[in-house]
Amino acid sequence: MPSTKAKTIEYGFNDVPPPVQLLILSIQHLLLMFVAVGLTIIFAAQINASTEFTSTLVMLSLIASGIGSIIQSVGLPFIGSGYLCPSICGPSYLSLSLSAAWTGGMPLVRGMVFLAGLVEMALAPFVHKMKNIFPSYIVGLVVAMVGVSLIRTSVISLFGLEFREDAVRSEDIIIGMVTLMTMVFSNIWGKGFIRIYCLLIGMAFGWCVALFMLPEYLHNFAILKNYPLFALPTLGPEFRHITFRMDMMLPFVIVSISSSLKSFGNLLAAQRASEPELKEVDFTRIRKGILADGFATSLAGLLGGMAVDTSSSNIGLAGSTKVLSRWISVGAGVICILIAFCPKLTVAMSLIPKPVLGASLIFAGCFMICTGFEEMFSEKWDSRKTFTAGISLFFGLSTAFLPTLYARTPAFIQTIFTDPLPTTTILAILLNIVINLDHTFEGMKNRFRVSPAVQEEQQG
Repeated sequence: MPSTKAKTIEYGFNDVPPPVQLLILSIQHLLLMFVAVGLTIIFAAQINASTEFTSTLVMLSLIASGIGSIIQSVGLPFIGSGYLCPSICGPSYLSLSLSAAWTGGMPLVRGMVFLAGLVEMALAPFVHKMKNIFPSYIVGLVVAMVGVSLIRTSVISLFGLEFREDAVRSEDIIIGMVTLMTMVFSNIWGKGFIRIYCLLIGMAFGWCVALFMLPEYLHNFAILKNYPLFALPTLGPEFRHITFRMDMMLPFVIVSISSSLKSFGNLLAAQRASEPELKEVDFTRIRKGILADGFATSLAGLLGGMAVDTSSSNIGLAGSTKVLSRWISVGAGVICILIAFCPKLTVAMSLIPKPVLGASLIFAGCFMICTGFEEMFSEKWDSRKTFTAGISLFFGLSTAFLPTLYARTPAFIQTIFTDPLPTTTILAILLNIVINLDHTFEGMKNRFRVSPAVQEEQQG
């Protein structure tokens, strides 16, 4: 039965939807998770891999994502946040994974991804130390930046672009906007099932519009005849060994820390959506969530898949539909594992038109950004918060606007100014500490100051 804790929530994070609804809702989230499957295809294309290698890489990555989603959401005693927070192939690791592949092949990629996951797991126990450096307005800022981090990928996809030099077609823009508006109108004006399945309805309608407007999307289905309905992974020599290199340790550690901060923001967003009644952050769930994310990443390395990460877009979808049951993430994880052994289905789902996927990401990102800003301004504002949030946003967003500028900076600058989300988070934490040093010193003095009554007692 739907949760009665909040009238606006269709299913709370501990509620279990009826079986049929659970299946459909899991598929809805799975379609959004499939956006990240493109990363495995891009990776394989960049290293000139064979079709057999690409198919195996996709299978193993899906299995890792599925297991990660289950562990993250099922609610085990020592690991997993227990929120609707699926795992997907993490874009943060793509560039470094390519460097590792060009240097030492897939065995080196496996080794370094495995170590990166261990680093994230090692960081998890220290999350509770962040209680004093994450006031609610910084929590809101981080949640908003989770949505902002989707902007580049979503807009590029909405315009149907594959490569930077591709021409923008008016048909793709129409397809993307029709899809987006269908989702929005279904969410705003729809009731019951229409509102709950607004993303699925929008994607289905957008796909139909794409097939009608651009025949090439229909012709793409011809490749399905080349793939079997069921197959086991073919583990070639690339997937049978695992190696490490010390000179690649530092870059992967830095990306692992950045990925941990992203997961931290995603888990905060999931917690805000799932438990709006909380007045303070529950760092125990956040710690267990980061531990699960690190475990899933290490598992991906051992299996031979791409590194995984928590999914911002799925959290946004859950928040916008108010369907927050963690069992949906578990169901999506189970289906993800099952379809990993069905190449025909995997390829069919990867044929979703890019404008439709872009619209889905924009729809999910809107909730993340606005929820974060709402949290930021929920308490009394002052000039300290203005400069902390403002400066962090200026430099955090500049990494997206001016990536070539930071590529020319010293190495220690590049380690911080990497991406809007981790950059904004790091700067906000540091500025909040520095700008409030006077309050910190005053508090320390008051703590050690002897009260007049105690002074009289000592003098007596």
